[in-house]
Amino acid sequence: MERTFVALKPDTVERKLVGRVIQRFEDRGFEIVEMRMLTLTMEMAEEYYGEHKGKEFYERLIKFMTSGRIVAMVIKGERAISTVRKMLGNTCPCDAEPGTIRGDFGLYTPANIIHASDSLESAEREIDLFFGR
Repeated sequence: MERTFVALKPDTVERKLVGRVIQRFEDRGFEIVEMRMLTLTMEMAEEYYGEHKGKEFYERLIKFMTSGRIVAMVIKGERAISTVRKMLGNTCPCDAEPGTIRGDFGLYTPANIIHASDSLESAEREIDLFFGR
């Protein structure tokens, strides 16, 4: 079974959508094996999004991700990384298909509800960052 990292962003928590988003993963047969709610420090956010440093959206993303609580999760299941990414939909909610998490709940970028690892390497790095492995 494959594991992936998922973070529900501050807009998800603020809009009280956490349960509805988690339900989608459980309905699809995925198992939530670890979960914690936290507020990212500036340092943690910068490490988490370090690959984007220098990009035009970086500062806005860091500010947004440190603006409130997030829910960090490890999700396990068959082809978890690719399937979860498909469930999310396009990064920009306005381009996300209805029926995807971002298509149904996202408002704008970076308030697009959710992040999920895009590769096995990213999943391992992000799980280690948030859950200390």
